[in-house]
Amino acid sequence: MSTFNPPKALLFDVFGTLVDWRHTVSQTLHQQAAYALNSPKSASLPPAVRLFASTISWPDFAQEWRDTYKTFTKANSTPLSPSAQGKNAFKTVDQHHHDSLVRLLADHNLTGLWDADELYSISRIWHYLDAWSDSSLALRDLGRAFVLCTLSNGNVSLLRDLTAHAELPIPNLLSSEHFGAYKPSPLVYNGAAEHLGLRAEQCALVAAHLSDLKAARDCGFQTIYLERVDEEDWSAEEVAQARREGWVDMWIGLDDHRTHELGGLCEVRGRFQMNAGYVPGGGKWESGFGLR
Repeated sequence: MSTFNPPKALLFDVFGTLVDWRHTVSQTLHQQAAYALNSPKSASLPPAVRLFASTISWPDFAQEWRDTYKTFTKANSTPLSPSAQGKNAFKTVDQHHHDSLVRLLADHNLTGLWDADELYSISRIWHYLDAWSDSSLALRDLGRAFVLCTLSNGNVSLLRDLTAHAELPIPNLLSSEHFGAYKPSPLVYNGAAEHLGLRAEQCALVAAHLSDLKAARDCGFQTIYLERVDEEDWSAEEVAQARREGWVDMWIGLDDHRTHELGGLCEVRGRFQMNAGYVPGGGKWESGFGLR
């Protein structure tokens, strides 16, 4: 990412990068379990279900749920063949979240804790995740200088609800659903650039996952790594090697607060501003963004 060849568009991974899924999902599961255990109908729950529901670690359960999503999207990163498309419709993340929740509850001997309507409602908590504290603030400024767009495995209706709830001012919502395959399929990254009418090198992906950035980089994207707590799946050794290799164009660590006390996406904004001679409140940014 150079001062002379800045991106025209910033595309954002969403889960973990812009929103803190772990806190919202864990808290919701805990609250809904407490409600079920203390509601009048709890008397009909089997003793084993009551026991497991009162002793389980809901943050651990939330992580398991998230892990099933990673397995699902990776397994479906290849698009359906034309012959298979009529037989097997593209399965959305919403559908996966519901089905995997049912399976996980069975695995933990918790079947019956919630009825069908409650299960459906809980499975859609991913539509209403809270943003990281730096996300909305930084996006408002970044939108003055760049085309902003999601590039998420979440389906379109999920992204629409999520960006509204979390107050993420991103006008363009692109989902893997548009391209019939999940990241890290090249179809997603290439399709997003084409949809925006840009070349791949004019796009930068912002993500908290190096595997996502590596796939985007292989398609010609510029890359911005936004480290978030407990989001990176690569080992410490793999992360260190990626940093040494230098294929990430802008690297924002957890302790990077050079330009803003909140760090995170505000630090991304700040580094672009430093190179643009940006004056707060001064209108549009000048050309010549880049990494200092």
